[in-house]
Amino acid sequence: MLRIDIITVLPELLLSPLNHSILDRAKKKGLAEIHVHNLRDYSRDKHRRVDDYAFGGDAGMVMKIEPIDNAIEYLKKQRDYNEIIYTSPDGTLFNQKIANRLSLLGNIIILCGHYKGVDQRVRDHLITMEISIGNYVMTGGELAAAVITDCVVRLIPGTLSDETSALSDSFQDNLLAPYVYTRPSEYKGWKVPDVLISGNKTMIERWQYDNAMERTTKLRPDLLKDDDQ
Repeated sequence: MLRIDIITVLPELLLSPLNHSILDRAKKKGLAEIHVHNLRDYSRDKHRRVDDYAFGGDAGMVMKIEPIDNAIEYLKKQRDYNEIIYTSPDGTLFNQKIANRLSLLGNIIILCGHYKGVDQRVRDHLITMEISIGNYVMTGGELAAAVITDCVVRLIPGTLSDETSALSDSFQDNLLAPYVYTRPSEYKGWKVPDVLISGNKTMIERWQYDNAMERTTKLRPDLLKDDDQ
């Protein structure tokens, strides 16, 4: 079972994405545990503050090291963690290969960035991995944590109704997924490719691969340039 502990200053932002659909199914099946921790609960400040001004006079508030260290230390006393992830716009760009690897782990902490960021000492001494979900800046890392959690948990065997479904997703082989169709096979004169209703498994698989390659070459040629991305 995979356990994910998310540390955030805005736990209410995670209530909906983490408690519905596929993630809710994984939790009910006992395949994953997802726990959200309010960082303010680990602050020793009487006002439960978790941020302060930046040394040097830069604009914006900075997340303090003490409550973050307290939260991580509390969790680590209860179990070992494979990764302690910080969501940051300058982290490693999240992709399917990273999601695949994380889905095989046992325990993960995700620290949601906020304000101007965290005290650099958090990144230097407490974090094992930094992840960005795109080349843009968001108000906080909560939605990024939800994205990472969703991508990872759906890969756990038994989460999806059809366990082979995730294997044919876009990016699994550095290719976009091929076109998909369903009934009716003809609508307003628009027809499904004959090969897909032929019943010939070999021909269907070949069509799917060729279509995936064609789509990737046209839409995302960058995926074909470097298999290590």
